[in-house]
Amino acid sequence: MAQFFSLHPDNPQQRLIQQAVQIVRAGGVIALPTDSCYALCCHLDDKAAVEKLRRIRGIDEKHHLTLLCRDLAEIANYARVDNRQYRWLKHATPGPFTVILEATREVPRRLSHPSRKTIGIRVPENRIAHALLEALGEPLLSATLILPDREEPLVEAEEIRGLIEHQLDLIIDGEHCTMEPTTVIDLTDEVPVLLRQGRGDASVFGL
Repeated sequence: MAQFFSLHPDNPQQRLIQQAVQIVRAGGVIALPTDSCYALCCHLDDKAAVEKLRRIRGIDEKHHLTLLCRDLAEIANYARVDNRQYRWLKHATPGPFTVILEATREVPRRLSHPSRKTIGIRVPENRIAHALLEALGEPLLSATLILPDREEPLVEAEEIRGLIEHQLDLIIDGEHCTMEPTTVIDLTDEVPVLLRQGRGDASVFGL
């Protein structure tokens, strides 16, 4: 059964943030509020946790997972970013965007797209998510919290608790999230491609 932490949305309690880090490092899968909707998250290098996340979400290895990063500097460790892509990212981060980029060797091959070798990347603006990433000191692997039998993402901690608390290790309540997922932009070609319109304004990428 999942632990349940109530964190202040603007000034998250560091004691609880540190406990959340310990749960992630121990292989836990957590429900984390972001600046769009809730996300399922786990440690990047924990194969069992990643498989558990995929089972809860009902997705296979062809579905792009996303790395939640602290900032642009951290993105460059996990994705190849040229000057053109950097300029777009500088305008769009932090914010409710997921960008698809070519993965570097720092990303385990089992996590990148099997044929394209790409990975989703985002820098969330949510203060709880950012505090957790700062304390962890590395990215979190994530997927939008949409259950296999639903079309809409989950946005309330209590609803998540009632539906899947036995499948999670931690649920973080950070007040209400938006129903809109991130806007997804593919930056691997010369021209950005809109893959999903969500909360972010795609005009930042000239779309």
